[in-house]
Amino acid sequence: MSHAVLIVDDAEFTRSLLREIVMDLGWTVVAEAADGAQAVELQARLCPDLVLLDITMPIMDGNEALAAILQRDPAAKVVMITALGQKEQVLAAIKLGARDFVIKPFDAERVTATLARVLGTPEPVIAR
Repeated sequence: MSHAVLIVDDAEFTRSLLREIVMDLGWTVVAEAADGAQAVELQARLCPDLVLLDITMPIMDGNEALAAILQRDPAAKVVMITALGQKEQVLAAIKLGARDFVIKPFDAERVTATLARVLGTPEPVIAR
């Protein structure tokens, strides 16, 4: 089954890595955004199955965007993207309603396992 994913990170390199992982799963990247404000707008318009949302971004940070997304759509499935050392922000995101988080630098197998768990699907095998 294909899933629709929105990727949100201010770094193109990070979006590219996540895009590759998502596409290797056979899923669809419906859009990408570079800040939280874009994320909120795109999530509302596209209603993806999953949002990958960076915590640290310009204009609107990930936790602000998460709160706005969940206020509009309490069932939204959001996985936070975080760097090491952002424990407080991650805990705040989980309290707000994030389903899980992935840590940079990415390990494709861990990201895959996290996404499958959040979407409630069997863990797919990465097609490489």
